[in-house]
Amino acid sequence: MTTRLSLNAISKAYGKADNQMVVLHDISFSLNAGEFLAIEGPSGSGKSTLLNICGLIDHATHGDYYLNGAAVSQLNSSERCACRRREIGFIFQRHQLIPAMTVYDNIAYPLQLNNVKAKQIKHDVAQLLTAMGLEHRCNHLPYQLSGGERQRVGIARALIKRPQLVVADEPSASLDHRHAQAGLQLMRELNQTYGASFLIASHDPLVINHCDRKLTLLDGYLVDPA
Repeated sequence: MTTRLSLNAISKAYGKADNQMVVLHDISFSLNAGEFLAIEGPSGSGKSTLLNICGLIDHATHGDYYLNGAAVSQLNSSERCACRRREIGFIFQRHQLIPAMTVYDNIAYPLQLNNVKAKQIKHDVAQLLTAMGLEHRCNHLPYQLSGGERQRVGIARALIKRPQLVVADEPSASLDHRHAQAGLQLMRELNQTYGASFLIASHDPLVINHCDRKLTLLDGYLVDPA
């Protein structure tokens, strides 16, 4: 089976050498193509930091990170940005929508960055708006939405470009059961159609039970190494 993501002895520390706070300790695991992997653990265990590293938003202090066989931990800033834009979708815990953009434009933005034709963008955005029950909100700004609606926009934005890797930080945190199910169904469709892999941090049993495998982080240590 093809390995989508591989971490080897990843550590993350903040501060200077004489006063460091280590938040991740020698994390090693792999994620296969088409696999759903849940990362669980209490708040403050390092889940978000780990996801930020895997999503190329942050970088490790030590260790190696391979994405589709490429050593992305060795990329410079512009190369990391290009790789993230091309291959990774990120579902943020706090939405991170662009305030001045409508729902439609927030979802369309990743495709625009990748120079997708306008006709294709219109088609793909319309599909996701319908799937997430947001058709009536397409021209609204983020401040006009409920927390759950903003989260659904964030999920749609992450999935719109059909990334090979989706990194999701508490994707169901603001969703009721029905919309959490809809979001998971979209993820599974992307998984089955395009072989996308999902790395998901969650406390939600619905999400964790949807995954093929789970790992546990505790105080920055991986308790159940793969």
